[in-house]
Amino acid sequence: MVTKQGFLALAPQYTTTSELLSAAARRRGMDVEVLGGAAPVRRGAHYYGGPAFAARVANDLEVALLEPSDDWLSTLPYAYTGRHIAMSTLSEARRLSHPAFVKPPREKSFPAAVYPTGTDLPPGPDVPVLISDVVTWAAEFRLYVLDGEVRTGSQYTTFGRLDAEPLKGHHHEAAVRAFAENLLSTHGESLPSAVVLDIGLLTTDHGTEWAVVEANMAWFSNCYAADPDPALDVVLRSAGPRTALSERDRRFCRHLGDAHLTG
Repeated sequence: MVTKQGFLALAPQYTTTSELLSAAARRRGMDVEVLGGAAPVRRGAHYYGGPAFAARVANDLEVALLEPSDDWLSTLPYAYTGRHIAMSTLSEARRLSHPAFVKPPREKSFPAAVYPTGTDLPPGPDVPVLISDVVTWAAEFRLYVLDGEVRTGSQYTTFGRLDAEPLKGHHHEAAVRAFAENLLSTHGESLPSAVVLDIGLLTTDHGTEWAVVEANMAWFSNCYAADPDPALDVVLRSAGPRTALSERDRRFCRHLGDAHLTG
């Protein structure tokens, strides 16, 4: 039986994922509204779109935006990451004298990439960054996780090239699910109840091994070839009405300026 779950508010920028999620929402009887320049007047929304637009409308929509902590990846044991990862700042990263993969933990303030040295990093404010060893991913998968369970997923790259393929029926499906289940059973409480988890197959001197790529907010993630219907369940929880926010998820709510989304 299809039940209504409020409405889905979309940022004005069109994406293939927003189209897929919109169709899934309408199938279950939800209203879908593409937001414009004026402030929204409806409350009790769920949101999908970028963080810059979310900063403008989340308080009016009364939406709680869930996201992993900036340092989550750097706190995982090496057994799950397969590489050394440090939480730092852009100013510290500029002092690097060797190649490293450097990325902002959340905002895309500069391209996540391998930089030959710190002097090759782009100019900008001194923002938090993650610095990690340079590795090669044979394949990368995006998993939509709700309450510690993988609901759907998709391969999205092979050796850094876009190569979307559904997780269901994939020849790596069993291995992907086994690794994710192990990770979530031991470290699931350190993530929001609704989150996107990227894992991949690392190439090493001894063959290949599974490792965590990163975790992201579901309300601003490309679903690639994942099933949009279960993906929507994760998105709705990840950016839904503040009145429905669980005590468990309060620490994962994004701050907007001086106003905290749990307020």
